[in-house]
Amino acid sequence: MLDSFSTPPISAPLGLAALEARLRQDLAWLEMPAKPWVPPRRQDGQEVADVVIIGAGMCGLAVAAALRLLGIANIRVLDRAPAGQEGPWVTFARMETLRSTKTLAGPALDLPALTFRAWFEHQHGAAAFEALGKIPRGMWMDYLIWYRQVMGIAVENGVAVSDIRPAAGDLFALETSAGRILARRVVLATGRDGLGGPWLPEIAQNLPPELRAHSRDMIDFAALAGRRVGVVGAGASAMDNAAAALEAGCGRLDMFVRRMELPRVNKFTGIGSPGVVHGFAGLPDDWKWRFLDLVLSAQTPPPRDSTLRVSRFPHAHLHLGSPIRALSARDGVIRLETPQGAFELDFLIFGTGFRVDVAGRPELAHFAPHIRLWGDRFQAARPNEELATSPDLDPGFAFQERQPGTCPALARLHCFNYPATLSHGKLSGDIPAVSAGAKRLARFIARAFFVEDKEQHFMNLQAYETPELQGDEWPVRAEQDRA
Repeated sequence: MLDSFSTPPISAPLGLAALEARLRQDLAWLEMPAKPWVPPRRQDGQEVADVVIIGAGMCGLAVAAALRLLGIANIRVLDRAPAGQEGPWVTFARMETLRSTKTLAGPALDLPALTFRAWFEHQHGAAAFEALGKIPRGMWMDYLIWYRQVMGIAVENGVAVSDIRPAAGDLFALETSAGRILARRVVLATGRDGLGGPWLPEIAQNLPPELRAHSRDMIDFAALAGRRVGVVGAGASAMDNAAAALEAGCGRLDMFVRRMELPRVNKFTGIGSPGVVHGFAGLPDDWKWRFLDLVLSAQTPPPRDSTLRVSRFPHAHLHLGSPIRALSARDGVIRLETPQGAFELDFLIFGTGFRVDVAGRPELAHFAPHIRLWGDRFQAARPNEELATSPDLDPGFAFQERQPGTCPALARLHCFNYPATLSHGKLSGDIPAVSAGAKRLARFIARAFFVEDKEQHFMNLQAYETPELQGDEWPVRAEQDRA
């Protein structure tokens, strides 16, 4: 019975070499990766990549690994960050530990030897894992670097993509800092802000740039020592940035929150299950909207650990029911006015999240006018701007046309980042279900390639002449000779 099945814990560290040997054996038993089978392409003397993945964070690596396991090996993974700094983990993420529990499989693609737990226990043992608590943020980055290495994913770092546009036939041409790349399909694995960017309320423009920042920005917290710092919002990133300022020695910290109380319940966590992972995409549109509208309206509370990290400082102050009514600056001093009173600050951090704005992404300039958003076709009983600006994706995470026939190349441009949530559920932005999302996308691309190349595969079928029988399988008998 499944309930009685258990795997003996690794009582003593065996080392990563032992884990990597096990992973190789597991893959060999599963006959993975499959042999490359997609016919190679060239255009005007240039090699064509089957898939270009933009972004080598967790989602990009998971998609690349899933494609390779299916025998789609002619891929290129690009990331503008230096090696080891892909994604948010060691750049603008400022939490001490991950929000997710340490036992989640994450991007392991159903391979036990590829999990964080296996990676950790082979280095430190089961007792250390039991005592770990949550995963330190920097340690997760170390794990992803190892993941990339053992899965043979060659990331091209320091490569920025400035333009994507349709090219000859069914190809894309990507203009990058490393030159022009041709590809059959492109996957945008570009994270939370991958289809837009950090959002600042209009009133933020009342401040000069040197006096404000978004929580997504690179902030010199050491320069805030002894200063009066304000934070707008009380979500996870707002709390983390407040903590970073306090730990850097700011003189006073004030958090300004519109709501009269902090949200306490993380709604989606309460219904997490394989049913949600695999079933959300099958919901009728109105039910998808209802689920996510409820979650967004309730808002996600900041993690308890992050909140305690801030509240332990006596000079940290939380102002509830305090939307910003006025904001100005004079002689390097900020004046912020709320219904609860006015405050003087030296620096203000906006933890105000992200917005989808495809028109604001230069690399998507050719496609932005044609990308269909949910608000273009779905009229909700309860409006929600964040949901309305979500891209309306097909079953393979590809964009769809606002007007049919105007930009057919969108069917080969895939959105595997956070804004895909309304179409597919939380499969392309968070740790718990990223493997399910990567496998769904990889299988869709594999199916599409086989269909697109059907003539070549049929020719290969016709040309296949390796005999199964050698002619000596049936013994010759005397009666046969007489006949």
